[in-house]
Amino acid sequence: MQGEIVTDRNADFGRELRRQRLAAGRTLTDLAAAVHYSKGHLSKIERGRKTPNRELAGLCDAALRTGGVLVALLSDTAAEPSWEMPVDRSDREWEVWHMQLSSAEGSWFKPMDRRELVAAGLASAIGSGIRQPITVGAESDTDAAPALEAFRELFDAYRKIGQSVAPGFLLPALIAQTYTLRELAVQAGSRQRPEILRLGSRYAEYVGWLTQESGDDSAALWWTRRAVDLAAAGGDESLAAYASVRHALVTLYRGKGDETVALARQARSAALPPRIRGLAAQREAQGHAINGDHASSLRCLDDARDLFAAAAVDDGAPVVGSTHLIDPASMITGWCLLDLGRPGEAADVLDRETARIPAHARRTQARYGTRRARAHATAGQIDHACALVRDLLPDLLTVSSATVIADLRQLARTLGRHPRNRSVQALGPELSVLLDGVHP
Repeated sequence: MQGEIVTDRNADFGRELRRQRLAAGRTLTDLAAAVHYSKGHLSKIERGRKTPNRELAGLCDAALRTGGVLVALLSDTAAEPSWEMPVDRSDREWEVWHMQLSSAEGSWFKPMDRRELVAAGLASAIGSGIRQPITVGAESDTDAAPALEAFRELFDAYRKIGQSVAPGFLLPALIAQTYTLRELAVQAGSRQRPEILRLGSRYAEYVGWLTQESGDDSAALWWTRRAVDLAAAGGDESLAAYASVRHALVTLYRGKGDETVALARQARSAALPPRIRGLAAQREAQGHAINGDHASSLRCLDDARDLFAAAAVDDGAPVVGSTHLIDPASMITGWCLLDLGRPGEAADVLDRETARIPAHARRTQARYGTRRARAHATAGQIDHACALVRDLLPDLLTVSSATVIADLRQLARTLGRHPRNRSVQALGPELSVLLDGVHP
């Protein structure tokens, strides 16, 4: 078996784990009980006959108080090239492509004339209940104002709908609306044009988020770039900084702690709005947590709390980032504690914070509920973790999130260490169907 082959990396990790364990005065039995792995598994890890994973390294770092040295041994920045925002797709290619859906064949992009695309966006807007006719080619601010207000209301509605449907249901309309807003901006008067462009940038940023939720990181970063371009044209340079926070979310799910930290730091300039700096501080905290750096992670989370407290009250513009967390910094604290090898503490925080998520926010419930279940499972509370997942199954099936599924796969691996547990056996078939059927 591959897991029984001694490699240099496995041997180095095993020797360091044994050295740290003995220095801490802990037996294999003690450590196994603390990290909820079997004594036999840890013995094979120490002898280099099993391949360690980041979760185990973090748990051992926390139990032995090693300051993240074991996680650092698993870091491999050369394993995968840095993920850069794509620049090889021309504006023309994307300007004339429109997403199509089919119940039989899934989704694809289809070439469409720009006038048809704009018309599709207007038809979608009007079909959603807008009573005021919208005219592309309005020459005055007065003519553009009703359209601007209508699209702002639509955006709020789309974000609400996005909490309870799969991304593919919204992407065609959102893409069309984004292009329509850009065309409206071209024809609008000088006073309304910046507002329309800034709103278009929020649409594009949301498209980027949904494309990442659908599993396409490349398209997500492309749309984030489009959001930055639209925002800059509208006089909002701050969204360029937030783009690095969105980019850092891609590296976060790829397990790239150093890249996540570096990208997040790009958005922590004192000249930026407090909310964007707070979101950047949270992302940096998550990057430090992946690296096992407890002190830096918690320090960034403290910064995030202060920045969110200093953020301006609602000015009528769409809010950047999640709108369904009562206390974002506390929720992300729970998130980070799990990566830092403190699953019991993480479970306590996530229990409290997930209870505060609105019932209609099913995507948010699925995201943090899955993380909560992972924390309980990693802490050895297998039956409770299975019960939590069972309650989440309807939401997981409904929202079809690639990022949530990534966490769910980690949870499945943790539960897989307990094949004789009756709760795991009962949940197994449904969990397998979900993991195999939603995202390959």
